[in-house]
Amino acid sequence: MLFQASAGQNGKINCVSRLNFFLTFISLSFFSAAYSQVRWVNADSVFGELPPSVHVFYSSDSIEGLPSIAYYAKIRLKDRKLQFTTDSSRNRRLTPAQFFEKNGKPLLVVNGTFFDFATNRNLNVLIRDGRLISYNVHDVPLKGKDSGSYYKVTRGAIGISRKRKADVAWIFSDSSSKNATAYEKKPTPWKDNSNAYSKSEFDQHYGETGRRWKVLTAIGGGPVLVQDGKEMITNDEERMFTGKARHDRHPRTAMGYTADGDLIILAVEGRNKGIAEGASLVHLAKILTELGCVEALNLDGGGSSCMLINGKQTIKPSDKEGERPVPGVFIITEKRER
Repeated sequence: MLFQASAGQNGKINCVSRLNFFLTFISLSFFSAAYSQVRWVNADSVFGELPPSVHVFYSSDSIEGLPSIAYYAKIRLKDRKLQFTTDSSRNRRLTPAQFFEKNGKPLLVVNGTFFDFATNRNLNVLIRDGRLISYNVHDVPLKGKDSGSYYKVTRGAIGISRKRKADVAWIFSDSSSKNATAYEKKPTPWKDNSNAYSKSEFDQHYGETGRRWKVLTAIGGGPVLVQDGKEMITNDEERMFTGKARHDRHPRTAMGYTADGDLIILAVEGRNKGIAEGASLVHLAKILTELGCVEALNLDGGGSSCMLINGKQTIKPSDKEGERPVPGVFIITEKRER
């Protein structure tokens, strides 16, 4: 039987609808008023000699009334003197400074992948010289009454092709395949009772055939923050920082690219009370769209967040010990004239 509302009920429903609309409008208006665009100043001179295609910017603007410190690097992807790569320490962890020394003191080193503290294993995709060197997690075990079940997921990554074009996509990667598979539509996680998975299952559930991801370099994280130049945070779809956790403030690392062909690497300091309180995923998405990113994603944050430029720290890492050892980083090197 279809529900039929009386005139009185319609009146109540209309009142509730108007009230909900009003409250939503007030909430959005308050957030817009509380959040103002972050202002940046050029900080190139702080980091020594930089190529003309690389610039560094700094901000100490507050974010929604709380103190903040952030840096971003803007890198021209088409500059042939720059090389983009990744590195992994393979079942152990190194600090970004150690990766800097290991890789011949490159121009930029930034943390990226999430990892398992117990095994030191990367939990996200890494591609180096076109070859998969680590893989995304695709089965997330559930707890409590759902123990024994798994969420099947893909998570975001950013890649750079041989033609020096960047791309952010949701990636399926399996050790049985030499190549990663990219999905462009917002992912749809599903639950089942097996931790086995296949590309065909993901094709079926996503309603698209995943394409071979033809990138030379890539680093994964999640969630995706920006698509088509608009904020689109897929934390629930990627089963990362679900629900209200998207509003939690932490140190952050993020990466995206602009329509003009610039790579943007952002690091936000946090957990430094009274000096730098960090940013939420929502803040990150807003900042990255303000910087002109058409696609962008979150990378590992918290104590892992660290970006070195010419070996010098940008933000202050939040761990008491200083830089946290990590198993995977993104690196930019500059070809030197002989």
